Amino acid sequence: MSATLATRSDAAEAVNNDPLHDSPADIYEDKVVIRLIQFSVVWAVVAMTAGVYLSAELLWPTIDFGQFWLSFGRLRPLHTNGIIFGFGVSALMATGFYSVQRTSHVRLYSPRLAWFCCYAWQLIVLLGGLSLLAGWNSTKEYAELEWPFDIAIAIVWVLFGVVFFGTIATRKIRPIYISNWFYGALIIVIAMLHIVNNLAIPVTIGKSYSLFAGAQDAVVQWWYGHNAVGFLLTGGFLGMMYYFLPKHSGRPIWSYRLSVVAFWAFTYSYIWAGPHHLHYSAIPEWVQSLAVVMSVILLAPSWATMINGIMTVSTAWEKLKTDPALKFIVLSLAFYGLATFEGPMMSFPSVNVVSHFTDWTIGHVHSGALGWNAMITYGTFYFMVPRLVGAPLYSVRLANIHFWMALAGTMLYIVSMWGAGVSQGLL
Repeated sequence: MSATLATRSDAAEAVNNDPLHDSPADIYEDKVVIRLIQFSVVWAVVAMTAGVYLSAELLWPTIDFGQFWLSFGRLRPLHTNGIIFGFGVSALMATGFYSVQRTSHVRLYSPRLAWFCCYAWQLIVLLGGLSLLAGWNSTKEYAELEWPFDIAIAIVWVLFGVVFFGTIATRKIRPIYISNWFYGALIIVIAMLHIVNNLAIPVTIGKSYSLFAGAQDAVVQWWYGHNAVGFLLTGGFLGMMYYFLPKHSGRPIWSYRLSVVAFWAFTYSYIWAGPHHLHYSAIPEWVQSLAVVMSVILLAPSWATMINGIMTVSTAWEKLKTDPALKFIVLSLAFYGLATFEGPMMSFPSVNVVSHFTDWTIGHVHSGALGWNAMITYGTFYFMVPRLVGAPLYSVRLANIHFWMALAGTMLYIVSMWGAGVSQGLL
C-alpha cells in the first residue's frame, strides 16, 4: 500500500514539474492574450496590404496620385514597422504571455501591467505609423521612428520584461522551459540593441541626429538591424516553436539537451554577424571577416534547431493530413532551414557581390518573414484560439485553403525574387 502511495506521489510530482503539463485554465490571465492576437491579425492585414501597394508602385509609379503620404519612401517603413512591431511583436507578446503562464503554472505576474503593455504598444505602432506617413524618419532601417517613439518603445518593452520575468520568478516548478529562455533572450537583447542604436540628440519633436557618425553609425545600425531579425524574428519565434510544436503534436522535444546547446550557440554567434550587411564598405576588414565567420558558425545551431523540431514531429506525421495548424508549424521549419542556410551563404563576399542591392535580398528576407514568421504564427493562432475561446475552429477546410494559398504565394514571391536578383547581380 505504501509503495503504491509512493508511486502515485512520484507520478504527481513528475506531472507538477512538467512545464508542458497545464494547470486548470481558469488560473490564467488569457483575455489579454486574445486581445493581442486580435491586434496582431489587424496589423498583419494593414502591413501586408501596404506591401502589396508598394509592389504595385514599382510597376505603376503613378498610383501614388502625387500624394506624399502614398510615396514609396513613406509607405515602405510603414510596411516593415507594421510587420515587425505590429504583427510580429503583438504575436510574440500573446504567445509569450500564454506559454510562460503554462510553463510556470502561475498566473501572469501583473495582469494590469500586461494590459498596459498591450494597449500602449498598439498606440505606439499606430501613432508611429502615422508619423512615418507624415515624414518623420530617423533614416535607420527598422528603426525609422523618431526619438519620442524610441523612448516610449523602451519603456513599454522594459515593462513587458517585468511581466515576463516576474511570472518566471514566481513559478511553481523548478525548471525554466526552453521556450522561456528564447523569449527571455528576445526581451534582454532587443532592449539593449534598441537603446544603444537609437541614442540621439533631439533637435525638434520630430527630428534628431544619431549619436554615432560615419562608419561607426553603420556598424551600430547593422548590429541592431541584423539582430532585430535575429532575436525578434528568429529567437522569439523559436520560443514560440519550442512550446507550441510539442504541445500540439503531443510529442516531447526530440532532444532537450540539443535545444539548450543550440540556444547558447545561437545567442553567442548571432549577435556578431551584423556587419555582413556592410561588405565592400568603409568599415574595417576584420569586422567584415568576423561577421562571415560568425554567420557560418550560426548555421550549426540554426539547423540543429530545425532538425530538433522536425524529429519532434516525426512520429506524428499522420496528424499532418487533418491538422492545418500543425501543417503551418512544420512547413515553417522548412522555410526556417532554407533561410538560415541562405543567410550564411550570402555572407561570403564572393556571393554578396552578386546578391547585394538586388531582389535576391528581398527574396531572402521574405522567405523568412512569410515562410518562417508568418506561417508559424498562423499555425500557433489556429492552435491557441479554439482553446482560448472554448470553441472548435470555424472551418478546417478554410484553414487548409489558407495553408495552400500561403505556400503557393510565398513560393511565387521568393522564387521570382531569386531569379530577378541573380540576373541583376550578374549584369
